[in-house]
Amino acid sequence: MEEEQSPRLGRDPATEPSPAPEWPDSDSKNDDSANDPEDPAGGSGSGSGNGISSLEQPLLKRSTTLTASHLAIVGAKVSHIESLDYEIIENDLFKHDWRSRSNVEVLQYIFLKWAMAFLVGLLTGVIASLINLAIENISGLKMLQMVNLVRGKRYWAGFLYFAGVNFALTFVAAVLCVVFAPTAAGPGIPEIKAYLNGVDTPNMFGAPQLIVKIIGSIGAVSSGMDLGKEGPLVHIGACLANLLSQGGEGRWRLRWRWLRYFNNDRDRRDLITCGASSGVCAAFRAPVGGVLFALEEVATWWRSALLWRTFFSTATVVVVLRGFIEVCRDGRCGMFGEGGLILFDVSDVTVRYHVGDLLPVTLVGVLGGVLGALYNHVLHQVLRLYNLINAKGRLAKLALALAVSVFTSAGLYLLPFAVPCTPCDPAFGDACPTVGKSGNFKQFNCPTGYYNDLASLLHATNVDATRNIFSTGTAGEFRLDSLLIFFGIYCVLGLFTFGIAVPSGLFLPIILMGSAYGRILALVLARFVRIDHGLYAVLGAAALMSGSMRMTVSLCVIFLELTNNLLLLPITMFVLLIAKTVGDAFNPSIYEIILDLKGLPFLEPKPETWMKDLAVGELAAAKPRVVTLQVIEKVSTVVEVLRSTPHNGFPVLDWPRPGVSELHGLVLRSHLMAVLKKRWFLTDKRRTEEWEARERFSSTELAEKSGSIDEVAVQLTPEELDMYIDLHPFTNTTPYTVVETMSVAKAVVLFRTCALRHMLIIPKFQGPEVRATSCQDPRPIRGAGRRGLFRP
Repeated sequence: MEEEQSPRLGRDPATEPSPAPEWPDSDSKNDDSANDPEDPAGGSGSGSGNGISSLEQPLLKRSTTLTASHLAIVGAKVSHIESLDYEIIENDLFKHDWRSRSNVEVLQYIFLKWAMAFLVGLLTGVIASLINLAIENISGLKMLQMVNLVRGKRYWAGFLYFAGVNFALTFVAAVLCVVFAPTAAGPGIPEIKAYLNGVDTPNMFGAPQLIVKIIGSIGAVSSGMDLGKEGPLVHIGACLANLLSQGGEGRWRLRWRWLRYFNNDRDRRDLITCGASSGVCAAFRAPVGGVLFALEEVATWWRSALLWRTFFSTATVVVVLRGFIEVCRDGRCGMFGEGGLILFDVSDVTVRYHVGDLLPVTLVGVLGGVLGALYNHVLHQVLRLYNLINAKGRLAKLALALAVSVFTSAGLYLLPFAVPCTPCDPAFGDACPTVGKSGNFKQFNCPTGYYNDLASLLHATNVDATRNIFSTGTAGEFRLDSLLIFFGIYCVLGLFTFGIAVPSGLFLPIILMGSAYGRILALVLARFVRIDHGLYAVLGAAALMSGSMRMTVSLCVIFLELTNNLLLLPITMFVLLIAKTVGDAFNPSIYEIILDLKGLPFLEPKPETWMKDLAVGELAAAKPRVVTLQVIEKVSTVVEVLRSTPHNGFPVLDWPRPGVSELHGLVLRSHLMAVLKKRWFLTDKRRTEEWEARERFSSTELAEKSGSIDEVAVQLTPEELDMYIDLHPFTNTTPYTVVETMSVAKAVVLFRTCALRHMLIIPKFQGPEVRATSCQDPRPIRGAGRRGLFRP
């Protein structure tokens, strides 16, 4: 955050421009004891020694002790990633563009936004269906062949086949991530959350990431590793939204005229929100849950129009998924298509509550919060270790992923041999044992009339395993020792699998762990449990997810849509609230931990306590001086400002008459670059007419991202550098401004609520000249919080 009067570059020959601040590496810390190189009065040029009156002194003086205070310590993690311009830049060109648009163009813009939302949902649904089809068939064929080898007592051949196929699938997924798209590894949800919070995450939503995410998630999930496709599907939806809004990327980018409407961060953000909602809907077949997930977990800025469009996208996804399910019935798509739109249907169970159920249900919620917080803590340590390994290069990343694959294959194949076979209950009928594609009673290595309950969970896809453990009316189906082994191995695999260089999701692994401990509690407390054990598995999964991810409303709706049992609503809400409350007492959510590890600045909705006791003026006084421009500025000065500072925006000051100054507004770096590229210079110092700028520039052209200043500056001649630029047409004359006495807490709420990138701080008392101060520093605040306060 920059705050304080500064000598404007190029205004006084005796005044030299302030050097650009040196940004430390992402894991370095700023020196809190750095001396202030400027005089105590904060003056420059003529200085206080010439008898300047108090009104002409800087109002916001640099404090020599503030940066050492525990209230505002600067920058535990410094990110070079820039922010996004979600604010509407109301300059002359923008106002003319909107005034000149006809009703037809306005309707075309609205229609295209809905058409884009439809396409995002349609393509996400199609890709999700194809991913499900591929995973079910690859995993099913692999499992059937392995079981046939085991049934023939060829145990070593079965293990080598099982581990070899898993190794090959993991190798494909890891090589794609390591070589072609490193940012496609992991779930992608933390980066989407940061993007929708206003921070640009480069190389996250391109075509390589989309292709690698699709193929990589198929390979990683089919390999049997403890990960899900839910996070990758959210990332896939976001990639599709970004590519559709921009017409592609690189040399494959379409230059259609109508795409100019979406050539801005604001509309792209809305479409990526639709994409994230569509991804959750495609993963869980939960349209309402997908909308609420975007609202609660990833989106910072929301409005009613966006709510309707995200719901339209998720509704489209559900229609597509339903269509694929109908087409693939009766085995027409191999092993895909068994089951309906509800993933884990428990609607046939009538749920009745008793007073005695409150204690075990409360215990489920408390343990979910404790285990979720413990899982977050241990996973944090594992990810820090993996960061050190992955930093050694591509071979280290690949070796780590393959080592985890071999360990996973050994655990999944060998552990079912450690439990005894269970005789089939006559009540199960012909379904026990299961020798074919799917079912609860896998025969595996057992004789006829017996089944291996642990193999029913481990030798299945994550979705099938969840469906088995959620099944109702099966209180005696799973042994306690089998559930303990299943819970233990999935805890270990979940910790060691997440963080390797393959696309991975956290939802299904946490659901499996939670459902296992829910069943374990139901067995241990069998004397006090009146609710079906399958429903305890549902409650355990919901509690552990809430304890780890700290979601409540969206998670509740997702589980209702997953299980199709509205009677679970009150008890699910009760468990979720307990688990989240307990988890919040220990550590942040898993996504916030990942954001912190990646060094992505993130503004939380709730200001921290110390922010209420500190004014923005005091906080800004500890920052480097702001650089301002005149409304009619020399080309050489603009070039020098862009070269010497990394800022994205610059306050523009005007002097309408001698002795009186005003804050004219804020001009963006990209707009200054556009002027320099087009060489729109003036030979004399004058204000241009409105039509002059409109002849050379349009508002859509100004939305293009700026390049390097050095590439442009070398093309300018000495004569051009001595000319002038009129900044009136490009200056946002209505920037958000706050008074220096406003508390930091109130400023944070305004900053986040309005999705700002810049906030100008003005003095409370104004003398003959008002000199603007600006909040635009990329370095986050360090101290009580973990994330940055203001956007770069």
